Amino acid sequence: MAENQSGWARAYDRVHRICEIWALIGGLTLLSVVLVNAYSICADIIANKPFPGDFEITEVGVAIAVFCFLPYCQITGSNVSADIFTAKAGKSQIILMNLFSGIIALGFSLLLLWRMSEGLASYLEYEEVTGILGFPLWIGFIPSLFSLGLLVIATFMTIVDLYGTRRRA
Repeated sequence: MAENQSGWARAYDRVHRICEIWALIGGLTLLSVVLVNAYSICADIIANKPFPGDFEITEVGVAIAVFCFLPYCQITGSNVSADIFTAKAGKSQIILMNLFSGIIALGFSLLLLWRMSEGLASYLEYEEVTGILGFPLWIGFIPSLFSLGLLVIATFMTIVDLYGTRRRA
């Protein structure tokens, strides 16, 4: 079956798979944060010694996890939508609305990628660290920037896919 796929379909499948794997990494990151918090709570209850800096890990870990989920949500069409606009719309109108929202999402993704890369440069320049654990804050920007780059690619691919669907409709 894979031999009969076009180059576009193979590329789309690869990006889809990368988005799935990246979302799973985000899920594991979130699970790790939950486990650290559970340990901290139990250690506080049992020995009155919570894990120091658990809230710092939570802040960074949850942010990373959320960014990891964005490309998967885009490539699978799982973003939040308002059914009030599409309830009485025809297939062609729904495709046009999705195409329009995809273009907006692409612009917003590019804006976020640009601003987050500027934020990374700033954190690298000023070497800001967390208050308790003392780990550099720029570390959280690396997976977030990868997520945003993947989001740009996924958004572009969904726009092209929707445009092709629109032309066939």
